[in-house]
Amino acid sequence: MQISAAPVIYILIFVAVIVIVNGIYLVTFGKSIRLNNRLSRRMSLLEGNSNREQVLEQLRKELNQHLNAKNIPLYSVLAKKAQHANIAFSPNALIGIMGLLSVIAFALLTLFTSGAMVMRLVLGLVMGIGGVYVWVGRLAKKRTSLLEEQLPDSVELMVRSLRVGHPFVTAVGIVAKEVPDPLGTEFGVISDEAAYGRDITEALKAFAERMDNQDLRFLAVAVTIQQQSGGNLAEILDGLAKVIRARFKLFRRVNAITAEAKWSGRFLSFFPIGALVMILLAKPDYYDAVQETNAFIPAALFVAVFLALNMIFMKIMTNIKV
Repeated sequence: MQISAAPVIYILIFVAVIVIVNGIYLVTFGKSIRLNNRLSRRMSLLEGNSNREQVLEQLRKELNQHLNAKNIPLYSVLAKKAQHANIAFSPNALIGIMGLLSVIAFALLTLFTSGAMVMRLVLGLVMGIGGVYVWVGRLAKKRTSLLEEQLPDSVELMVRSLRVGHPFVTAVGIVAKEVPDPLGTEFGVISDEAAYGRDITEALKAFAERMDNQDLRFLAVAVTIQQQSGGNLAEILDGLAKVIRARFKLFRRVNAITAEAKWSGRFLSFFPIGALVMILLAKPDYYDAVQETNAFIPAALFVAVFLALNMIFMKIMTNIKV
């Protein structure tokens, strides 16, 4: 049994597709789109365009465009993650990039592999679309994690602003200036919308629903109750910040406790694949005596199905909900 280099080539081409789409994104929108940039995207846009209304309109379009495009076939699967990642590409542009990457993947497959035309077309399409899905999923996970980490500090900054006498809208504006993305731009949009007449509680609720974040819902509810019933908003938000920070610590503690089980599950899932690769590297003709028998293909499919089920159940067992 000869070891084929095709799987390695396929993996490298798929990685290249993800690198290309990330490079296109950074070249198109520059450093302002980076989550680790100390200056938020809103502040970067305001430096280049002093018209606050135009910047607000552009950011609002970016924040809502993906959920508004859920009716596009096949795009509904990607829309929610693209919204959480706040991809600045429009849905049409993202679909066009999928097509471009599919063509690039097909060209690379044609150049480096000798598979059938139909197989290369299908693999090129899968790599082009799948690469964008993986890239968007990684950005969404990174952005939501960073947002959850920034939120308690941002609420505490609002508390300090309220205690020195600033109104709540001004406190939100201070957070927008002092906190980097993703919360910097998000709160900046809320502050600008409030300045142009939108009720700030409605803007907070829309933000919470768009990000599907429970802590943001708590913040929106707290501000709404205070506006309707009165009370010391600084004390309410101070207590909310402590609750959010305690929940965040609890999640981190659960992740630390379950880390061993998760890595054990990953090891048990991928060990058979690693063992197969090592056997083929050490003795390529190990399966030559049985691969021509009638039972070889059914047995291989049987093992593959149970290996996939093992991975699924390991994922379920180690994914603890809090």
